[in-house]
Amino acid sequence: MRLLQAWRWYGPNDPVTLSAIRQTGAEGIVTALHQIPHGEVWPVEAIRERQEQLRCHGYRWDVVESVTVHEDIKSRSGDWRRWVEDYKTTLRNLAACGIRVVTYNFMPVTDWIRTELAYQMPDGSNALAFDWVDLAVFDIHLLQRAHAADSYPAEVATEAERRFASSGETRLEELAGMILYGIPGERKRTIPELRLLLERFAGIDRGALQRHLTEFLAEVVPVAEECGIRLAIHPDDPPYDLLGMPRGMRNAQDVEVVLTGVNSEANGVCFCAGSFGVNPENDLPAMLRRIGTRVHFAHLRNTRRDATGNFHEADHLDGDTDMHAVMRELLQIQQRVPHAIPFRADHGHEMLDDIGRDHFPGYSCLGRMRGLAELRGLELAVRRENGWG
Repeated sequence: MRLLQAWRWYGPNDPVTLSAIRQTGAEGIVTALHQIPHGEVWPVEAIRERQEQLRCHGYRWDVVESVTVHEDIKSRSGDWRRWVEDYKTTLRNLAACGIRVVTYNFMPVTDWIRTELAYQMPDGSNALAFDWVDLAVFDIHLLQRAHAADSYPAEVATEAERRFASSGETRLEELAGMILYGIPGERKRTIPELRLLLERFAGIDRGALQRHLTEFLAEVVPVAEECGIRLAIHPDDPPYDLLGMPRGMRNAQDVEVVLTGVNSEANGVCFCAGSFGVNPENDLPAMLRRIGTRVHFAHLRNTRRDATGNFHEADHLDGDTDMHAVMRELLQIQQRVPHAIPFRADHGHEMLDDIGRDHFPGYSCLGRMRGLAELRGLELAVRRENGWG
């Protein structure tokens, strides 16, 4: 049995159209109702409307990415009980519409963070990248978080001070915009908004954050079991504590906390090879063997890091992650479950005619199509060499 080759689509406002996606060879669609504010219930009518849009182009809605977890739930503050109940209602509504895989993350305040959205590769294409000094420039000098310099090695803080002093206003505005970019197509947060959100997590360490996650799962996993939904948590991106906030889904130990905290097949993982692969301590094939049939979705991308932990997004079959080994383990798991495990070629370089065109950073058409084609070929080769059809 083979994997389901999927594609992330950000809805009607995505510059990459469903008609274009049909030409990439993608078999399934990963999307979400980004127009609904975080935490609010997704009505059945809105879900069915999105399904109909997909059906008109020969697709079904295979994976939800993401039903965003409200910050009150993560911080266990404010009106968190209401948001948990609304999350349950959304799961029931999705199940009523036949959707079976729901991805989410538990990253406090920020979603994924990059400090460069057009890092030039040697071949002339552009990639996403992360640089600790640039993050420190933002954190210490623009966000002006209290005691922020203490979060960085002395040499990083010193270089950040020099880089800040030598940067013009335009460059600093660009840097802030990249770090605050967040989920494509959604409203961007401002620095004052970020400061207020960070205050909500003051005093919450990694242990507390993971307890909040386990308590959330104890509430929603029984609903997922009842509805036949497979929940898939996405790891932290990047897998480090950032802006003074803890992260709770960075490595094999954190995955173990999630899986054992609520021991259910409905409680699973979105295995992002890019996020986990940034951490050199993570053995990705071993992690896949441990997670096993609780891998409900996969993001396949590659990164290349330097000695200080900076990284950029590499070609899908290049970089620090052995994608052949990852694909082999994924397909081993696939042979043990009755449903096709969806994966998507996550991110992609801005390349060829897409350079200069309107698209979301990391989500241009041609770069992802190249990645999907490479991964499709790799999957076929691994299946053939193992006799999996």
